[in-house]
Formats: sequence, C-alpha cells, structure tokens
Amino acid sequence: MEYRVIWVKRKFVFDLPPEMFPIVVDRLRGTPARLEEKTLSLSKEILTRNEGDSWSIQEIAGHLHDAEQLWHGRIDDFRAGEKEFRPADVTGRITIKANHNSADIKNLLVEFRKSRLRLVDRFAEMTEDEVSQAAYHRRLDVNMRVIDLALFIAEHDDHHLAKITDMIENYSK
Repeated sequence: MEYRVIWVKRKFVFDLPPEMFPIVVDRLRGTPARLEEKTLSLSKEILTRNEGDSWSIQEIAGHLHDAEQLWHGRIDDFRAGEKEFRPADVTGRITIKANHNSADIKNLLVEFRKSRLRLVDRFAEMTEDEVSQAAYHRRLDVNMRVIDLALFIAEHDDHHLAKITDMIENYSK
C-alpha cells in the first residue's frame, strides 16, 4: 500500500496520561534499531535512489538524525521555561544541504543512534512534574506537554519509517 500521508498536514490529539510516558520513551529508544534493520542490507543504489523531488531512503535516515537537534532544542525550551517552542524548518533545508547521499549509511546510523540515546536519557531524567509541563507549538496551534513532545517525535519517526518501507517495497517490484 502506497504511503501518502503529508507530515505537515497531520493533526494530532494529545491526551495520553503522564503514566504512559515510559512507554512512549521506549518507543523512541527503538527507532535506531528499526531504521538499521530497514537500511543496512540495502545497496547504495537503492539507498540513494531519488524519485522526483522526494528524498532517498538515505536522505530520510539523515533527516531523522538532523531532526534530533530540534528535539533536543525543544527539551531545552521546556527546561528554560519557554512558553513557546522554537519553530521547525519545514522546508527540509538542513537535510538538503547535508548531502546525506554522499555519506556512508553506517556512519549516519551510528550518529543517529548516539543522538537518539542522548535524547532518551534526557527524557528519562525528567520528573513527573516536568513531564506535564507545556509549551505552545505554533504550527499545530496547541500546547504540548513533554509527553506530547515525545509522542510527536515517535510519530515523526514512524512516519518516515513507513515511508522507507513503502519505498523498499516499490523498488523491489
């Protein structure tokens, strides 16, 4: 089945109780392994194949790593008591400039894993009170708690992992 969800048009309902936070954080912990499983056996040709203006599988892997800077920044926003999150660059400029197709996929995956484990550690260090703190997300026009941010990141991961799965299936036909 072709994956056609447009990330920036998605709407979210953030209603998880704080006791679900460890489950969401564990979901984040598993993303590097899922990404590695999908990509490590693929040829460079498949990893770097572009269809039109869309990113290649390797560029998507690089984008997941690029996004870690934003996620860490948003945790910093919470810790600093900011009332509004720093905005994301929805143009993908950072990923495009990075030229991830010229990198070694193993290096991209190692760097993503390191950054993601630091993110998971930062979430794991939070107190129950911090998990319930909120900041405004302008694009979504909602106040997000820390647990909502963690869920948003997990959904972003799954969005891109599903796209990779779809690409692999289409390329093997």
